[in-house]
Amino acid sequence: MAHSYFHAVISVKKWGGIPEDYQAIHSWFDGSKAILADMRHRALRHHAEGIFMAEQVFGVTMTNSAGRTVPVRLIGEQHVLDDLGHIPSFADWARAIEPARWMVRVSPHAPSTQSVSPAGALPIAA
Repeated sequence: MAHSYFHAVISVKKWGGIPEDYQAIHSWFDGSKAILADMRHRALRHHAEGIFMAEQVFGVTMTNSAGRTVPVRLIGEQHVLDDLGHIPSFADWARAIEPARWMVRVSPHAPSTQSVSPAGALPIAA
């Protein structure tokens, strides 16, 4: 979705209230657009673990302006489902990341023997 406001409008249709009731939660999910302004920003919070992180940030439930108590987890699930059509795990996102040499920090004091990653491409410090 192009803007978190539209996620908030969908939340209103599901649970009542006004978009502003949900805006902070949906903006948090999409806040990673400040880091990377394409769909890859979703790797940071659009997954099952991100939904549980939202509970830590916003609490287990929120009460909207209509007086209805709504679980934050359901709001997070709605956001991720709207964007992806399913709820991936962080591991699903991580498997899509192409490993690169700069991701492996080898200490200058490490023994000279190195093992090789399962894919056979990158050295892994022993």
